[in-house]
Amino acid sequence: MAEIFDYDDYRDMIKDYYLEHKKHNSLYSFSTLGKTLGLDSSHAYYIVQKKRNLPVHAVPAAKKMLGLDGRGAAYFDLLIVASRTKSEKTKAEILQKAFQLRDVKRHLLKDNELKYLSAWWTIVVRALIEVNHGNVNIPEIANSVIPPITEEQAQESIEILKSLGFIQPINNNSKVRLADPHITVQGAEKAEAIRSFHSKVMQFGIRSLSEIPPENRDISTITMAVDSKGFEDIKNMLKEFRKEIQIRVDKCIVPDRVMQLNLALFPVALNKKKEK
Repeated sequence: MAEIFDYDDYRDMIKDYYLEHKKHNSLYSFSTLGKTLGLDSSHAYYIVQKKRNLPVHAVPAAKKMLGLDGRGAAYFDLLIVASRTKSEKTKAEILQKAFQLRDVKRHLLKDNELKYLSAWWTIVVRALIEVNHGNVNIPEIANSVIPPITEEQAQESIEILKSLGFIQPINNNSKVRLADPHITVQGAEKAEAIRSFHSKVMQFGIRSLSEIPPENRDISTITMAVDSKGFEDIKNMLKEFRKEIQIRVDKCIVPDRVMQLNLALFPVALNKKKEK
């Protein structure tokens, strides 16, 4: 099944859910679907056929059935409101709000692209180019990075970004543009590159406490006692928060700085008796 953000009508997702279960279990029926939603079989059928809407009392059951929470649940709610709205103008406004909750498009790094992470400043240089509106000024870039890098390092980063296609020359190479706004890395074989990068930027987080004025940073910590369910919930909340940050970043029309956000959730004490 596709994710909820791929749908413009929530009933299409319920339909796909039904068809997916029917494919793996021929006995799965509209009666089964209706029972899950707290509805009779005919009502479930008409929802799948887009001839009826999901009743308010069945919405929580539908979210649970589809595994929706956080932004996904909010997106689902907006699609429901849109489907019940008769005014085309109002419907368009509601759908626009819903579409703003969609995931940002991200570029998944391939093995030959991992040199992008080999030097922490390459990522910063890429973001600085966006701040500079695509202008590539090596001395200015080298001096803008905190802590400063050499012009040779800045030039090397530019060449890496060009060779990987992460920046693309325009206007006879006098300016460049970013090819992908967001980049992500997955896969066990890439874990070491990620660990090395995270280690370096976390060190800069420590340095910022003494070198960056408080008005130009925001650093806080929370020490908390949680159970395993709370731990999983918090991880999911952080995941959703990262996505919301990326969506907000896309709305920055004229960026004037490059910020690093480190989110770290780790144990500082464990109940060893319970672990056993």
